[in-house]
Order: sequence, then C-alpha cells, then structure tokens
Amino acid sequence: MSDASTRAPYRVTFVCTGNICRSPMAEHVLRKYVQDEGLAGDVVVDSSGTGGWHAGDAADHRTVRALKRHGFTSDHAARKFQRNWFDDYDLVIALDAGHLRELRALARTDADRDKIRLLRSFDPSAGPDLDVPDPYYDDEAFEHVMDLIERAVPGILDEIRHGLKNKG
Repeated sequence: MSDASTRAPYRVTFVCTGNICRSPMAEHVLRKYVQDEGLAGDVVVDSSGTGGWHAGDAADHRTVRALKRHGFTSDHAARKFQRNWFDDYDLVIALDAGHLRELRALARTDADRDKIRLLRSFDPSAGPDLDVPDPYYDDEAFEHVMDLIERAVPGILDEIRHGLKNKG
C-alpha cells in the first residue's frame, strides 16, 4: 500500500466484555491477516473491553492457547474502552449485541456511532444471530470463537481497504 508516513493509519479496535477472551483473539487474528496482506504499515489493530476489572491482565490462558495453536501471537494487556477513543478509531468492532449497545451509549455523535459494527456483520454467511458467544465458561467454545472470527476477517479486510482508499 502507501507509505504509512504519508497519512494516519487506519485504526481498528475490537471490544468485548473484559478484554481477555474474544477481543484479544480477534485483535491477534486480524493483525496477522493485515500483516500477511502487506498492510501492517497502514493499519493499527488493538482491543479493549466494556468493563475495566481485568485492566492490565494478560489474555485468558485458553485464548492464548487457541491463538498459539492456530499460529497467532498472543501478547496482551487488557484495557477498558474510553469514550474519547472514538476520535482515534476508524472502526470499532463489538463482539456481541450487548457490547454494541454499550458502545452506542458511549458514542457522543452520529459519526462515533457510524464507526461501530458487530464482528459477525462482516461474515456474509453469519445468518441472523450476529453474536460471538462468550467462551469464558466453556473451554471448548474457544475454538468456535476462533472459527467465527476467522470467517469475518475477509469482510473486515475489505472494509479496511475501502477505508484506506477514503483516507487517501
């Protein structure tokens, strides 16, 4: 793509509840795909949570295990999404409808609200249920969450490419 120094990067954040399971998983998956697409200099990917009780914590050990099993990095420190961060992001991706509601409530303007999307809305085969289930209480669910995230990545990459063209 273009030299990252000629424009601000396109910034994406994933948001779940505590920022230790779903959102860090999505962050690391998308980050690798962005790198593989040659967009690493143009795109910044991170994650956060709607709650702050895990702030500073590493990703859940089962998230780390799933990421490593699929060849992704896993270094992470949880943090809570802040209202003023809308100014810094081009795309804010909620992992379920509850996160979507909380983010919309935090949004100050229509422009903020327009940045918020559900992860599974990027998967054309998702059907009507767009929630990524919380795997915290079900060890087996981490693989399912990984699958849902990876299915959405091509659509997210399309959105990023479109956003980069518009940032021109």
